[in-house]
Amino acid sequence: MAMKMDLNGIIEQIETGEQDTALTALQSYNKEMNQCFTFSEGEGQDRERLGELVLALLNRELQPSCQLACLETVRILSRDKHCLGPFISRSAMSTLARYAGIAAAINATPDHNQQMEDQENPDQEVIVEALKSICNILLHNETGQVVAADLQLIKGVAERLKQCYDPTWNHEVRFFDLRLTFLLTALRVDVRAQLAQELHGVSLLGNQLDATLGLCWPDTLETARAGSEGVPPEELPPLSRQETERAMEILKILFNVTFDTTRRKVDEEEAAEYRHLGAILRHCLMSCADGDERTEEFHSHTVNLLGNLPLTCLDVLLMPKVQQGSIEYMGVNMDTVNMLMEFMEKKLDRGHKLKETLLPSLNLLTESARIHRETRKFLRSKVLPPLRDVKNKPEVGNALRNKLVRLMTHIDTDVKDCAAEFLFVLCKESVSRFIKYTGYGNAAGLLAARGLLRGGRDSGVYSEDEDSETEEYREARSQINPITGVVEEEQPNPMEGMTEEQKEIEAMKLVQMFDKLSRTNLIQPMQLGMDGRMREITADDLQKLTHNPLFRPEEPRNSDEDEA
Repeated sequence: MAMKMDLNGIIEQIETGEQDTALTALQSYNKEMNQCFTFSEGEGQDRERLGELVLALLNRELQPSCQLACLETVRILSRDKHCLGPFISRSAMSTLARYAGIAAAINATPDHNQQMEDQENPDQEVIVEALKSICNILLHNETGQVVAADLQLIKGVAERLKQCYDPTWNHEVRFFDLRLTFLLTALRVDVRAQLAQELHGVSLLGNQLDATLGLCWPDTLETARAGSEGVPPEELPPLSRQETERAMEILKILFNVTFDTTRRKVDEEEAAEYRHLGAILRHCLMSCADGDERTEEFHSHTVNLLGNLPLTCLDVLLMPKVQQGSIEYMGVNMDTVNMLMEFMEKKLDRGHKLKETLLPSLNLLTESARIHRETRKFLRSKVLPPLRDVKNKPEVGNALRNKLVRLMTHIDTDVKDCAAEFLFVLCKESVSRFIKYTGYGNAAGLLAARGLLRGGRDSGVYSEDEDSETEEYREARSQINPITGVVEEEQPNPMEGMTEEQKEIEAMKLVQMFDKLSRTNLIQPMQLGMDGRMREITADDLQKLTHNPLFRPEEPRNSDEDEA
């Protein structure tokens, strides 16, 4: 109740219209509520009234301290998603956009716009508070999102984003410009398309990322940190917390903007932009942030974005020259591919939310291996080295192959399919090689989906590989059970000692059990079709099996014949 009286008292002081009185009241409210993120329903009307009064003040001529106090109050009030009424009108959003300095594209109060732009030293605290308020509104209210798109806020933000090398703007202004851009592109498909096409978002944000990371370009598509040319990436100091925060925000926006890239054709100009961006992303992968957790988050956003790039542009991952300390394979620098593989294994070992955390890196490695021979051969040497262990099942052990084979029977279909696809590509989509490394039982799901259960090779085009059979595998090959992929101890024959008639009776029992289970819909019996795919066994198929002469009991012989 005391809190309600305080809020009413603040409203009364602002209603006097005196700027100094309002300033004192708002500063008191802001100090008390600064860390408040939950609000009581009973004061909703009072908070809305306070919001209306503050917006009215913001449309007056105010001293900078009063502007800041008003915008701090708006930021606090905009945390309450149930009381955003005063802030989601076109006029209210326009006012906030002007104070944020992003109203250049709006047909609103030119004098005020000019006043904000003409300041040699704009009040960046005011700008940041306005940006935070707009972000809160977009996060909580769909009408606010519509108004923001209608007011073309993205154009105003883009204008300031172009000033990525201007030292005027501090970290907070830059960060909340990016946060606002992220929200707009995440929540509005039309704004996402506008930024990508009309505002050349890939180039604009690529430059932002370049400036944030402090890059220089010693050669075409070759990056280095300015002032540290020639220094190996692992020896560079980590990015600062602020640089990492901005870089991750840029990566998230670019992910939104490029979301549909892999599903459409790109022209030469776009491909050049994506290859340039790919070179920056390669630098991101080889860079460290402040702390292991931050670095992993930074690399996760980088991998997510790399997965959106056109496949033909992924060759930039292999472009750096081989230097001392580099991982070289077939004359190619494999540092980035090796980093991706280690990142993927780390996510796999963690085992948490594999669909969200593992699949981006696993998909990226699969597609890279599919189109780049050197990448595939390098990954195969690491994941599927020549097979020596023929006594343990493919899914048993701690090698990367064992971990991936275990995923092939994962409960999540996407995870299962992705792991199988990766290993299948490393096997050049050869069924026999795939079964050799995974066992037929583990491989059956992918082979059934591809119509390859009868063997053969899928339609991928791959170069020839050298023979990978080891002496151990060659000696044991005839004894390996293709279902499990290992040499198994000889098992006793369960039909030993049975007559042919007994065997036929047991076979008939099995058919009848299948028939009963299928009729009660407990199972769906399947059979292998001539096209290599599994198909249902129908009632007619079961009837044919039941009447197959192979399973039919012998008829009593004619008595006349007995007498002969």
